[in-house]
Parts: sequence; structure tokens; C-alpha cells
Amino acid sequence: MKLEKVTAKPGRRYHDACGAAHGLDLIGERWALLVVRELMLGPRRFGDLKKDLHGISANVLTQRLEGLEASGVLRRRKLPPPASVQVYELTDWGLEIEPVFIVLGRWAARSPQHDPTLPISAVSIMLSFKTMFDPALAGDAPLVLGFVFEDETFRVEIRDGGLDARRGPIDDTAVVLTTRPELVAAAVYGKVPTAALEAEGGLRIVGDRAVFEQFTGYFHLPEKVGLEASP
Repeated sequence: MKLEKVTAKPGRRYHDACGAAHGLDLIGERWALLVVRELMLGPRRFGDLKKDLHGISANVLTQRLEGLEASGVLRRRKLPPPASVQVYELTDWGLEIEPVFIVLGRWAARSPQHDPTLPISAVSIMLSFKTMFDPALAGDAPLVLGFVFEDETFRVEIRDGGLDARRGPIDDTAVVLTTRPELVAAAVYGKVPTAALEAEGGLRIVGDRAVFEQFTGYFHLPEKVGLEASP
């Protein structure tokens, strides 16, 4: 695919041959990396992206989508009938950033200023599983779980010491949780008992709940870094 040269506004690029600097040229604008995040598990419509990116305006989202498309990170396509709607999806090259995103997320979670109680999207919580999963705790135990967030379903599978999370059917899962992303975060990372979340009415579990209880034990937020005092 031949990419057209993108003309950036003066002062918006680093003019540095370092690959990391050019990476920031591509995704360093505010919201750009989060737009990429929301597309990592499959194509999304404009309205879905705006709903899950808390605080972004329609105008800024349009600008970021256009910039990422011009850079070759994402593309637009129209779904076939009966959907017949336009969606945005990452290109193969765009998808290659996932390991970088995961390393960045784990690194940043060690910051004392990181607040895990802030809003989190469904895609974010799925990617957090890939980021914080501890294969040493899971061993060889196979687990398959389903998550339902409004009209979206996600399938998480642990097998052979690895974890895969993706959007899609959940018919073969051992347990299905219908809830909100922030409540999953509370159970998995805050270790809030599932019974307490069920009692509040924000969580419904169908299937083998012991599978989810086992699942929550495979994740821990990393230890916060100690900040050195100024001399």
C-alpha cells in the first residue's frame, strides 16, 4: 500500500530520525493512542468509539481518525448488508503496536499517580488481562470465560500458560458475566468479593462461578515505584 505524505502543522512533529520520535509523530497526539486501543480487538463504529472514549469531542475524534488513516495505522470500510455501516479498523501494521501498548500499560501502572478507579472501557479491561496476567499463577489450567458489556460480548481463554482476549461469541464458555467494565476491574484487581458486586445489582453470573473466582487470582497490579526525595 502506498502511503501519501502527511503534512503536519508546524511544531507538531519532532523532526528527529529516532524511530521512537517518529512513533510519537504518528500516535503522540492526545487521544490518538486511545483510539488505537479501542480498535485492537476489532472494528468499531464512530459512535461506539466516542461512547467509550470519555471526554473526547466528535470533532477531535474525527481529526484523530483522519490522521491515523492518513498514516496507515487504520482504515475505513463498510460492513456488508444488513449492517451497511461504516467502521474503522486497524491495519495489519497498526495491530503490531499491541505489545508496545501492553508494556506501556504495565510500566505506567507502577506510577503512584495511577488511579485504577477512573472510567475504563470494555476493550481496556480486556487488554488489561493481557497486560497483568501472571502465567506462573495460572499454570496449565485451561479456563474459558465470557463477558457481556451492554451489546458487546468478549471471550477470554487461558490455555498452556497464555491468555487470549477477543470480541466474539461466548457459546463455549464455562461462565458468563454480564456487568460493567469497572466492576470487573473491582473484582479482578481490587479483589472485591463477587457476592458484594452481585448484591449491588451490577453483576450477574451464569455458569460455573468458581471459574471466575479462580480467574481473579491470576492478576495483580504491579508494585508502585518508590519516588526518590529531591536533594
